[in-house]
Amino acid sequence: MSDYRQIITKAVVGKGRKYTQCTHTINPVHKPTSILGCWVINSCFDAELVDKKVEICGTYDISIWYSYADNTKTEVVTETVNFTDLIQLKYRNDQTVSNDFEVCAQVLQQPNCVEANISPSGKFVVQVAREFLAEVIGETKLWVMVAEHVKEEEFEDCELDDAEFEDLDVNFFSEGEEE
Repeated sequence: MSDYRQIITKAVVGKGRKYTQCTHTINPVHKPTSILGCWVINSCFDAELVDKKVEICGTYDISIWYSYADNTKTEVVTETVNFTDLIQLKYRNDQTVSNDFEVCAQVLQQPNCVEANISPSGKFVVQVAREFLAEVIGETKLWVMVAEHVKEEEFEDCELDDAEFEDLDVNFFSEGEEE
């Protein structure tokens, strides 16, 4: 008759992702004639579990290179933007052993400029997109079936010697894949 054992292990107990597109208004020093370039740089963030959601708080710099005075002069304006994204966990294992969770967040799409325009009032209107993946890791229980009295001798014929490895095709997994 088989026996069962309970194993306590760390596993992903909650997971979610969020794509965000937001608009920022930036005031230049001079009335712009045209936008020559727009970059989102110096992105950094922190993630923590708040209730049953992951909160990602961070900053990034929006730098806009623009011309003014009828395209005779240029300047760069930079503004640091704070953001907060709440990521809803799509599935969650409530059978955790403790309330000590670890939050792992990674950037799927770095914050980047989607569109930049000059408003009629002479301000920059910048659309920024970003995407994050968040995983919550916690201790959970697994039940496994244990085979009854398996003797080690039963597995002796399963050992491989070096000669058997010589015939292995090392490109087995890459064959048939499209490039």
